[in-house]
Amino acid sequence: MRAVTFSDGSISIDQHPDPTPGVGEVLVAIRAAGLNGADVLQRKGFYPAPAGSPPDIPGLEFAGEVVDLGPDAARFAIGERVMAIAGGGGQAELIAVHERALMPVPAAVDWAAAGGLPEVFTTAHDALFTQAALGSGERLLVHGAAGGVGTAAVQLAAAIGATTTATVRNEDSRAGVESLGATLVIEPEGFGEHGPFDVVLELVGGPNIAADVDALATGGRIVVIGVGGGAKAELNLLALMGKRGRIMASTLRARPLEEKAAALRAVERHVLPLFESGEIDVPIAATYPLEDAEAAYEHFTTPGKLGKVVLMAQPNGTVNG
Repeated sequence: MRAVTFSDGSISIDQHPDPTPGVGEVLVAIRAAGLNGADVLQRKGFYPAPAGSPPDIPGLEFAGEVVDLGPDAARFAIGERVMAIAGGGGQAELIAVHERALMPVPAAVDWAAAGGLPEVFTTAHDALFTQAALGSGERLLVHGAAGGVGTAAVQLAAAIGATTTATVRNEDSRAGVESLGATLVIEPEGFGEHGPFDVVLELVGGPNIAADVDALATGGRIVVIGVGGGAKAELNLLALMGKRGRIMASTLRARPLEEKAAALRAVERHVLPLFESGEIDVPIAATYPLEDAEAAYEHFTTPGKLGKVVLMAQPNGTVNG
């Protein structure tokens, strides 16, 4: 099979052995795979793949068709459309993954959207509802709302009746984020003037933390799930105590299968029906064929995009073994 391959910071499309599904695993012919910030960090050598995932093939989310079943795998049938999150290996033509890491692809979702759905919507749903317990009528602040997780969070919050303020640096992307359900879309500077907020979804990191605390409502919660702007912050604990606030942080990639499966089952129950009804979707900034992975990564790291960058591994449904 062909796969995007990292080697000393460079990207190539190399041949790798076809994977074989083990006990409880499913072999998937990948149609589409989304790019994520973790892939960029891995390329730079800062975020190695967890144990059990290929160290040189990136890709945390993908969608495709089941082509083989390992022993005791019974949740899906050959030919079914599925999507999943993985520790790595998704930017390839084939992948073997445990059936509990898979979700069905809703009929209303095309391949490009399915390839960019699992990681960002699972991350956003877990952060907003499992971690921060966002409720209807509460006030949410989403930093970096034009990216994949940000656009997912804005839509999920709107679906439950929360009020969302979104920070977006690129002025050209603000109308698009507003169309997804944000009540107010603003530039990042001075966001505290629009508070207080019950929940802050922090996708930028350290530089925002002090102002996030200042902007919290009493009993407010900050969830840190991105540190692209910096991983360190100075925190005024007295200010946090005065708000009776909480700061929590989360990653999805390194969680054990049981925890990932629980998060995915929650998405199946609460999020996939919203795709079937057309209430939410996956904004796509661009798609690229697998062989243009270098260009896809360049696009992904260029500021100003709205939505997901997705690699199309098998646009014609064929596998080059």
